Amino acid sequence: MCHGDQSRPPALPGTAGAVAEAGELRITAADGARFLAYRAVPERPSGAGVVLLPDVRGLHEFYRDLARRFAEAGVTALALDYYGRVAADDDRGPDFDGFGHVAKLRPEHTRADIAAALDRLADDGVDSLFTVGFCLGGAMSWAQSAIDPRLAGVVGFYGRPVECADLIPRMRAPLLVLAAGADPLTSEDEARDFDRRLTDAGVPHDFHLYPGAPHSFFDGALPDQAANAADAWGRVLSFIEEQACVPR
Repeated sequence: MCHGDQSRPPALPGTAGAVAEAGELRITAADGARFLAYRAVPERPSGAGVVLLPDVRGLHEFYRDLARRFAEAGVTALALDYYGRVAADDDRGPDFDGFGHVAKLRPEHTRADIAAALDRLADDGVDSLFTVGFCLGGAMSWAQSAIDPRLAGVVGFYGRPVECADLIPRMRAPLLVLAAGADPLTSEDEARDFDRRLTDAGVPHDFHLYPGAPHSFFDGALPDQAANAADAWGRVLSFIEEQACVPR
């Protein structure tokens, strides 16, 4: 359903730049809990940075690769793992029970971890902060619009709107909503209803639904989704560039 070990981030739509450094690190949240993250820094930073919010399996190889892709686009990236408090180790391989562990997560802990990851990007000198999430992380990312006032924008791929709908009245940072038309977790009607509710609430957002696209279509290992993935890359990078330039 979500990205597997065979999945790979799609190639960037433009010329890839160099990555100055990339690797794992430990981040400490406000409550003292430590969790694993993966950071990639571009050789020529644009001033924008993203916290990547993975799917239900947490920080597996797809998101390390994706962090490097963002760095190749000039965007500092930090992918975090959700399960530092509830898992016995950091192994997020194919045998990791993401669905079993996600039931143990507490919203206040997840929010604290995301805040700590944003703190780290700010400490790195990032001027414009964003979150970009996938599946479970997609709704978490949209929710950050109502939670962290530092954010210039939030991006979510094939998230479940029901998981953040109660926060719509408080959302302030612009959203980019990228929905899959053939997603078994979120119907096209549900996705379009989310778009309408954001519009009715006056929340700034861009909404795009890819007709017939499956859940987790943003995958370089799916040749039939290459056009959709390339289009989504362009929308994400344009959104980051545009929102980073908006005075706050």
